[in-house]
Amino acid sequence: MDRYGPRIAALARQAERDRERFDPDTSDPEDGLEYLREGAGQAIWLYVEARTGGRLVPFSEAEFTALETAMNRWLECYTGCYGVDLEADFTLRAAAELLLETRNVVDTAQLLTGVPERKRTRAPETGRSTDQ
Repeated sequence: MDRYGPRIAALARQAERDRERFDPDTSDPEDGLEYLREGAGQAIWLYVEARTGGRLVPFSEAEFTALETAMNRWLECYTGCYGVDLEADFTLRAAAELLLETRNVVDTAQLLTGVPERKRTRAPETGRSTDQ
């Protein structure tokens, strides 16, 4: 097991515990932010860390699956906090690319899941539709 193995195992265990304990009736968007910051964001960042810095750190198939599954479980909890039942099946790579682009795990989750839905407005000077 490489240097990431224990961290991946810990994240996977925590994601499963969080998913099992998740109760949509007592959760709100603030709870969703915690699932992102303490969960999905940590999983995505571990992947980024292992894939950058000049040396590609290999994951075993089991490690990769555990890390990706953990991220998806937390994204399910996040969307559940908004009353959206989602069976997440996102790739770590897609999430990592979005995180590097946006530099914000909340924006990353919103772009991946569509939750919360973005508001469409009209730009006053052009009349064109914009996303917010």
